[in-house]
Amino acid sequence: MYWLTELYISLRDFMEQGGPVLWYIAILVTFMWALIFERVYYFLFVHNNFAANIKHRYLSMKFKTPWHKNQTKTRFISEGKISINKNIQLIQVCIALCPLFGLMGTVTGMIEVFQVMAFTGGGDARSMAGGVSKATLPTMAGMVSSLSGVLAMIWVKNQVESNELLMVDYVTGSNKQAQGGTK
Repeated sequence: MYWLTELYISLRDFMEQGGPVLWYIAILVTFMWALIFERVYYFLFVHNNFAANIKHRYLSMKFKTPWHKNQTKTRFISEGKISINKNIQLIQVCIALCPLFGLMGTVTGMIEVFQVMAFTGGGDARSMAGGVSKATLPTMAGMVSSLSGVLAMIWVKNQVESNELLMVDYVTGSNKQAQGGTK
C-alpha cells in the first residue's frame, strides 16, 4: 500500500510542476484512451458477433427483385462500415490535440519565465526554473501522449481497413473467413 501513496505523491508533484495545462492534457488523454480501448474491445469481442448478425439477417430475407437484394446488401454493408469506423475520427482529433495542448503549456510556461525576468531583471534563476519546468513538461506530456495514441491507432486502423474489405463477404457469407473459418 505504501507504493500507492508514493505513486500518488509523485504524480501530484509532476502535475504541479507542469502547471494547469497538464491537467487538461491528462483529461484529453484519458478520453482518447477510453475511445481507443472501446475500439480494441469492439474488434476483439464484438465485431465477429455483429458481422454474423448482419449475415444472418441478410441471408434470412426474401427478396422480390434483384434490385431489392442489392439495395439491402448495400444497406447492411453501410451499417457494418459505420460500426467499424465509430469514433475513429474523434480519436484522431484527440491525437492531434495532444501536442497542441503541450504547445499551449509551453506558451504559458514561457509567459511565466518572462514575467519573472521582468520583475527580477533576469537575475533570479531559481524563479525562472519554475517557468521553464511549466514550459517543458506539458510539451513532453503532449508529445508522448500523441505518440502513444498514434501507435495504438496503427493497430486500430489496420483492423478497420481489413474488416471494411471483408464486409461484403460478411454480409453475403461468400467467404470462409466471413463464415468463421480460418481462411
